Amino acid sequence: MTEQRPDSGVSRESEQPIIESSTTHKSRWWIWLIVAVVIVVIVVLWQRGRSAPEAKAGGDASSRPVMVTTAVAHQGDIGIYLNALGTVTPVYTVTVTSRVQGEITQVYYREGQMVRKGDPLVEIDPRPYQAALTQVEGQLAHDQAVLNEARIDLDRYQQALNRNAIAKQQFDDQQQVVLQDEGTVKNDEGQLANAKVNLVYTHITAPIAGRVGLRLVDPGNIVQANSTTSLVVITQLQPITVIFSIAEDHLSQIQQQLLKGKKLTVDAFDREGSTKLASGTLLTLDNVIDPTTGTLKLKAIFDNKDNALFASQFVNVKLLVDTQRNVTLIPTPAIQRNAQGAFVYVINSDQTASMRTIIPGTTDGSVTAVQGVEPQDVVAVNGFDKLLDGAKVSIRPPTGGGGASGQGQSQSQGQPHPTGRNNDNQNQSPPSGTRTGGDSAGKKGGSSR
Repeated sequence: MTEQRPDSGVSRESEQPIIESSTTHKSRWWIWLIVAVVIVVIVVLWQRGRSAPEAKAGGDASSRPVMVTTAVAHQGDIGIYLNALGTVTPVYTVTVTSRVQGEITQVYYREGQMVRKGDPLVEIDPRPYQAALTQVEGQLAHDQAVLNEARIDLDRYQQALNRNAIAKQQFDDQQQVVLQDEGTVKNDEGQLANAKVNLVYTHITAPIAGRVGLRLVDPGNIVQANSTTSLVVITQLQPITVIFSIAEDHLSQIQQQLLKGKKLTVDAFDREGSTKLASGTLLTLDNVIDPTTGTLKLKAIFDNKDNALFASQFVNVKLLVDTQRNVTLIPTPAIQRNAQGAFVYVINSDQTASMRTIIPGTTDGSVTAVQGVEPQDVVAVNGFDKLLDGAKVSIRPPTGGGGASGQGQSQSQGQPHPTGRNNDNQNQSPPSGTRTGGDSAGKKGGSSR
């Protein structure tokens, strides 16, 4: 007989399938969990299998030689320069105005023309002044005749006085008449000279050789005597000067060279400091230091045969104050710095890089004089992001002239010069700002104020 529960009326036989179904469901869940774990393990092992070749390939890449460009240290001369900003100033600037009044009849010059001293510029109507000259000449002729007549009478009075035919007072009066007529003639002569000068002033010529500016007047204009209105402006371009300022700290350094009788070379570069415009010499120093800026004005003179310098043009000036001889020179980009100081990577014969500490000296932005490197040492000039001490290197073939092939010339720090250097120091570019003295040069550096 089957036992039944009094409350539900369900037999024990009916609960048996329910219990079996729950047990089966739990066993399936564990199976799926085990399958998932196996799949995860397979995926992890597969990923590790893929990353192993990549890690090996990465290890091979890190062991590859570093590609670098090199330069050879060499021995040479380098100049110590002072850099400054200057303004081109003509030796003479003439503003031509009229000394007489009248109508302009001719303008002979062309705008921007180069003129020589004495070349005609402007013609003012000369007819009124020619008429005035004629008047004065006529008055002079009349007064000269009166003077001659008075002198003849004086001679007659003298003869009569000798015979006691006239009184002494009459003779004395005639002497004074002659003196009066002589004064009148002299006054006429002065007026004649003034009339001639005024007539000359109607023909205006160039007082100096130089370049004329834009035309300021035209034929038909009326000009006034001694007016401030300009007829033409002439500036002398050959020679021409450049005025620039340097810090008072460098004054003694310049004076030492001048006391030795040396002519200091001055180079003028364009506003960007990349193109050399002209080369000249230091002419003079101002006689006082500006107390507000602590600077001293200097003036340099240039032949300016090619008219490369223009009046009021701003230029970068490099003043050569000294030259260091037989120093070791390397390209400035080869110098690196860390917390311990400056260093370079020297490339050994076995194609490995060795870090070597150096002492930088005079720098021109492209070439630097250093201590700690010997001539003919090969130094790296790029590839520093991957280069380490003892690393293998592969030297990149040179693509053109570099900073190692020339001589440095400046004491300023800056970017590498875009062109090559040579020993005659002709193709140099100044940095745009400061001057820094190297430790090996023993010079005091500082920024020009």
